[in-house]
Amino acid sequence: MAQSLMKRTHTCGDLRSSHIDTTVTLTGWVDVRRDLGGVVFIDLRDRYGKTQVVFAPQHNRQAYDTAQALRSEFVISVTGKVQKRPEGTVNPDLPTGEVDVAGLELAILNKAETPPFPIEDAVDVNEDLRLKYRYLDLRRPAVQKSLLARHQGYQRTRAYFDRNQFVEIETPVLMKSTPEGARDYLVPSRIHPGKFYALPQSPQTYKQILMVAGFDRYFQIVKCFRDEDLRADRQPEFTQIDVEMSFVDEEDVFVMTEGLMKDLFRGLVGLELNIPFPRVTYHEAMERYGTDKPDTRFGLEISDCSAVVAKSKFRVFSETVRDGGVVAGFTVPGLASFTRNQLDGLTDLVKSFGAGGLISIKVQEHKMESSVDKFVSTEEIRAVAKRLKAASGDLCLLISGPWQKTYEILGQLRLEMAARLKLIPENAWHFLWVTDFPLLEFSEEEKRYVAVHHPFTSPQAEDLQFLGSDPKKVRARAYDLVLNGNEIAGGSIRIHDSALQSRMFELLGIGPEEARKKFGFMLDAFKYGAPPHGGIAVGFDRLIMLLTGQESIRDVIAFPKTASAVSLMDEAPSPVDKKQLDELHIKVIH
Repeated sequence: MAQSLMKRTHTCGDLRSSHIDTTVTLTGWVDVRRDLGGVVFIDLRDRYGKTQVVFAPQHNRQAYDTAQALRSEFVISVTGKVQKRPEGTVNPDLPTGEVDVAGLELAILNKAETPPFPIEDAVDVNEDLRLKYRYLDLRRPAVQKSLLARHQGYQRTRAYFDRNQFVEIETPVLMKSTPEGARDYLVPSRIHPGKFYALPQSPQTYKQILMVAGFDRYFQIVKCFRDEDLRADRQPEFTQIDVEMSFVDEEDVFVMTEGLMKDLFRGLVGLELNIPFPRVTYHEAMERYGTDKPDTRFGLEISDCSAVVAKSKFRVFSETVRDGGVVAGFTVPGLASFTRNQLDGLTDLVKSFGAGGLISIKVQEHKMESSVDKFVSTEEIRAVAKRLKAASGDLCLLISGPWQKTYEILGQLRLEMAARLKLIPENAWHFLWVTDFPLLEFSEEEKRYVAVHHPFTSPQAEDLQFLGSDPKKVRARAYDLVLNGNEIAGGSIRIHDSALQSRMFELLGIGPEEARKKFGFMLDAFKYGAPPHGGIAVGFDRLIMLLTGQESIRDVIAFPKTASAVSLMDEAPSPVDKKQLDELHIKVIH
């Protein structure tokens, strides 16, 4: 039977040499038990730290006898006297390592079965097992540290926006389904048979309505839901810092977001960020880095060689350029020593990315050796190497093809080479704004234009002339904030004119009737004096993942789902009773 609780006076992370000779009461879990023959040592753990407790007959016989039964993860309460550890036994790795507690009273509050894996940071165990026993996994100090950092991030975010006159307003979790992007999670209505609510993919329409309502500065730390295929940095439910402002342009959003990042990094990792952050356009990001979320912690920048080879007799070059494609590549310093087998391996890699092949040039002091020597003149090879700023001992890698595809493959290859050569520095934080995204892209699958961001994003004023004639030319007033190759925030200046919003819906293949059905409330609101407005949403899970050095957002969420959207601990999703389905007028068809 569990014994009565002795109220704790200190946590397991509190005690220092200044507490010597003080009588204290600690509570927590037995981390480690060591019986050294006549003396029992335990490390007592709570979320604040660990303290060593010593049970010996000379301290208290009853406590010593009770300590014989202690095992890992027993929940106990200990009262004892703080004492200095003997010479040579100080543990410099623990903040409490100068002292221990001589146990005088011991109460076993609850026994524990042997856990399925050790409760320690360096545990090597399958993630599914950790998620099944998440309540045990959450006891590990590393996981607790991540969640405490998340807590601190919440508090600093709220304080920052409060100082800047933002109002925190909650928006509905049960909303109208307006699918335009990811798939909605639907919630059937019992009261209104055959009708459904949707869980919000974001509070986009609500926060714009709040701007119409006169709340010129809104923020919310909000749960969002998307029924989409998952990966390491995705979850069906995730958290974002949602922000909207009236009477602003891009600069105002940038300044406010940079201030938040500066505050969070100062408070969570003790780092002073330099602001403003650098900026590149979408087009520049693609042509320099092969991605719209570039990692700028290392070089290997891409260069366009199309002009150099446009008149080449090698048709792979000349015909690609003639047809509107590109020939581009980058230089890898000091890698001219790569063997034929290693180059073949890189060729196979880029083919797996979708490339037709890979062209290589080894630059050596007195000669150049390329994989296309039979087809391309020495002068052209030298001109390409010069364009790629290659020096003796370097390796040039090139790909040819359509603009988008070529740069995306080069971007993947760039990251792969940086990882293989260990070019990415640790503990470096590189922020970058990416601006001027395309407003629209044509979906071959749907045979219509779709919004690159969302249908409420405003086009650049100077590009409005192309909306009817050449929509692909229209740039959006959209922007992403990238950190170390991860998109951590995205936003835009919004459309606030109902006529322009209706025109945007038409371009997206959403007719007047469908627009009225899906977004009528918003179009109506815009008729009653909608202010110019814009905002941004910060991916909070991803930001905390980066700040705490984790590899997956699952490691910074208390109860995450697996890659197949399953909660292994409580077995959600799960079947429900037929009675519940009948009440909702739903029939499950297997």
